[in-house]
Amino acid sequence: MITKYKLYFLTLVVSLLLLGCASKQNFIDKSKSITKETYTYHTFENEKNLHLDFYQSINYKNTKPLILYVHGGGFSGGARDENYIKNYCSKMAKNGFAVASISYRLTMKKLGFGCNTEASLKKEAFIKASEDISYATKYLIDNKKKFNIDTTKVILVGSSAGAEAILNLAYVYENKILEEEFKYAGVIAMAGAITSIEKISTKRAIPTLLFHGTKDKLVPYNVAPHHYCKKNKKGYLQLYGSKAIANKLKELNTSYNLYTIQNGNHSWNSKPMFVYFREMISFIDHQILQSKYQQKEVVKKISDYTSTDL
Repeated sequence: MITKYKLYFLTLVVSLLLLGCASKQNFIDKSKSITKETYTYHTFENEKNLHLDFYQSINYKNTKPLILYVHGGGFSGGARDENYIKNYCSKMAKNGFAVASISYRLTMKKLGFGCNTEASLKKEAFIKASEDISYATKYLIDNKKKFNIDTTKVILVGSSAGAEAILNLAYVYENKILEEEFKYAGVIAMAGAITSIEKISTKRAIPTLLFHGTKDKLVPYNVAPHHYCKKNKKGYLQLYGSKAIANKLKELNTSYNLYTIQNGNHSWNSKPMFVYFREMISFIDHQILQSKYQQKEVVKKISDYTSTDL
């Protein structure tokens, strides 16, 4: 006969097996049934190892679509485990997604990302971040059974520099790390931009959800230099923001949503994670998981939001 103590012990063993032994940061949030485990996804010879935090709900047993989140910080700061990011990832996991929040090489840490930093170095930062996101993707795909993910439904989400990185990965970067036939299922970018609009094609286009404030002084909403640097500055780099990307996708007749915040500043690189969380879920469900075509542009004013919203 199994006593209550033996039953408790068996339950504990099973729980530990489910959680694994990925790192000392592992925890289980019993109130939401969300687990978070930290893994090393890539090792460099002379640089720091790269890590990701993997979130999932133990209430969802089936293979899950994967959200791959990339934090902001001007390629010089930020972290994958800031409190608002942990809240967002947990909330996504609670809605049935597997979520990986990744660290990447902060190549501009000692240089900054302003107008006195060489434009070529800025471009290199985009490339290095794209490489690292690709390494993270490859690691997760290679371990798809362990993570119980649907590798045909990998969705990129990013804020600020992270949004620039994922958009460039999807639309500009020539990937030699992932298999040629692999394609991301969709991209959600908050205050992002790319270095070239020409490489966006029908072949490369994926369902794209964009959020951007029109008064963003760091990452242009439409077409303008990064940080609005003057042409005579070393850091002058023409970028194509959310409006320009949306215009190109519209021209190609591919699926996209653009949320424009009139007079919104760069703080809209993270606010949509909570203000427009339901819209993100709807976008993923309809345009990615169900492959429904939609082109939608929504214009909102700052006055449309209350202090509670923000």
